Amino acid sequence: MTTTGEERTTALTGPWWWARWRSAVLDGSLALVSALECAAEGIPFARDAGIPVSVGIVFGLLAGSVLLLRRKWPIAVVLVAIAITPAQMGFLMGIVGLYTLAAAELPRRIIAALAGMTLVGTMIVTFVRVRQDMARGDLTLGDWFVPFASITTSLGLTAPPVLLGLYVGARRRLMESLRERADSLERELQLLAERAEERAEWARNEERTRIAREMHDVVAHRVSLMVVHAAALQAVARKDPEKAVRNAVLVGDMGRQALTELREMLGVLRSGNGAQRRAASASVPPASVGVPVAEPEADPRSDEDEAAAEGPYLAELDVLIGQSAAAGMVVDLSVEGDARSYARAVEQTAYRVVQEALTNVHKHAAGAKTHVRLAHRVSEIAMQVENEPPPELSSASAARLPSGGNGLLGMRERVMALGGVFVSGPTDAGGFRVSAVIPAV
Repeated sequence: MTTTGEERTTALTGPWWWARWRSAVLDGSLALVSALECAAEGIPFARDAGIPVSVGIVFGLLAGSVLLLRRKWPIAVVLVAIAITPAQMGFLMGIVGLYTLAAAELPRRIIAALAGMTLVGTMIVTFVRVRQDMARGDLTLGDWFVPFASITTSLGLTAPPVLLGLYVGARRRLMESLRERADSLERELQLLAERAEERAEWARNEERTRIAREMHDVVAHRVSLMVVHAAALQAVARKDPEKAVRNAVLVGDMGRQALTELREMLGVLRSGNGAQRRAASASVPPASVGVPVAEPEADPRSDEDEAAAEGPYLAELDVLIGQSAAAGMVVDLSVEGDARSYARAVEQTAYRVVQEALTNVHKHAAGAKTHVRLAHRVSEIAMQVENEPPPELSSASAARLPSGGNGLLGMRERVMALGGVFVSGPTDAGGFRVSAVIPAV
């Protein structure tokens, strides 16, 4: 787990401008050593300048302690080091100050200017000091040694801390950039995980809605017809035994068909292959694009069950209308255009719309004459189911079929999912009309 910038900000526990106590202790130690060094170097400076030794020591202590401010004001530390260079003081402060200056996030021109001033100042002081030593006879080397000593000394005291500071500063900025990138990636991964969870929940909700819609389509129509036939069977059981037997046979056929469709659907749900594939495809986050994913082995038996449970075809519409007619409904079917095959989802949706509309007629307008119109057009298929006002009394009206109010909603969802148009509502004559247009592409 990476540490975000906010967490790093709240983790600053050091005093004043230091981020940590460890940094404060380090700077305090360096400042103490620098102050002692400058105090020791202040003794010969005071003697050469003709001032009291105590003044030189105090001056050295004050000048060396400026190193304590190197993290807050590195430019001031380097300027003080340059200022006391003629007194041959502050070598440690100059080296540490240049390193801190080069490692800080400052413009390169400022770093180059101060480093150049330090280089020139050190070179001049070294040149003068070596010339004085040679003039006093302390050094007996040739004249070539003076420029050589001044150049090498100035470069040795300036170049290494500057180069090291530049390297450390670049590495620090690189690490900060990598840390920020890691924080960003962590936030993106968290967002992707949340989106994947939302998409998975959406897929589960869609699957539950689809299953509920399929169960409603399978059960509502068959059971509604069974209830209608059972009511008619009760009405004619004593008056017309033969008709009662025919109704009983129809009830048995309807029950077996309903059980068969439910068994096929439950078989698909039990295998779970279709639902798992849909949920998996909906819950894969964009970050996994391009990553090979192992496909599950296809089970031909489960594929057959799923294909069988997908629903009927439009070719079975005559059978559907025949079942309603056998239940006592007067149904008029008209087909326009040349019949042809459509996509599986289009045919299933068209069939289910007609089936649910007929079921609603059985529930709410038993005995009413119903007109079913199917139009095959160039780029779409249209269907309309309209019933006339129901008669006041009919044998089927005793069925008292319940209604959950989900039939029209399920039809609308099916049609709109395919980009179609669905309209339903009462007619001026007192009946009810259901119309749908589905693209045939």
